[in-house]
Amino acid sequence: MPVDIYNKVYDEYFKSNAFLSELEKTVEYLKDKSRIFFIGNGGSNAICSHMMEDFAKLAGYQSFTFSDPALITCLSNDYGYENAMMEWCRMHMAKTPAQDVLVAISSSGNSMNIINAVDYAKHIGAGIIALSGFDPKNKLNGKGDYNFHIAVKNYGVVECFHQVILHMVLDKLAEIRPNPPPSL
Repeated sequence: MPVDIYNKVYDEYFKSNAFLSELEKTVEYLKDKSRIFFIGNGGSNAICSHMMEDFAKLAGYQSFTFSDPALITCLSNDYGYENAMMEWCRMHMAKTPAQDVLVAISSSGNSMNIINAVDYAKHIGAGIIALSGFDPKNKLNGKGDYNFHIAVKNYGVVECFHQVILHMVLDKLAEIRPNPPPSL
């Protein structure tokens, strides 16, 4: 994979007015929220675990991710893989949806377990931040209140830039709502 693709995406997407506007709107939206739920598959799930920790540590959010293997296999077995994340959201988000935000990450944008969870979260009134890649007409792109799409058909590029986007959001939020470590 030539480095030129990373440079091209960075130059065309990250410097665009559309991206910068969506980034600012996302930060403004999140600054008063209290709970963030992260969902993704494979490499995107690894991003979710990383960001869950950082959003809690650096900006004081209650943050959660669907990454426990026992829970994933339990809910997948009981409800089907395409419904497992939706059931996890149903169990944890329904009590305070106005303060809840679901960050849905899917490189292809076509993972039904992600789409079903997003549809459920929207149904109960939770906010949605969607990060997708590949085809702009994928099922996830546009479903969020805030949407970030990397138009490249390469998992590495898409996953790297999804993490960059979330770190950019977090860096701005950490300035607004820093979470100092507790005193001993």
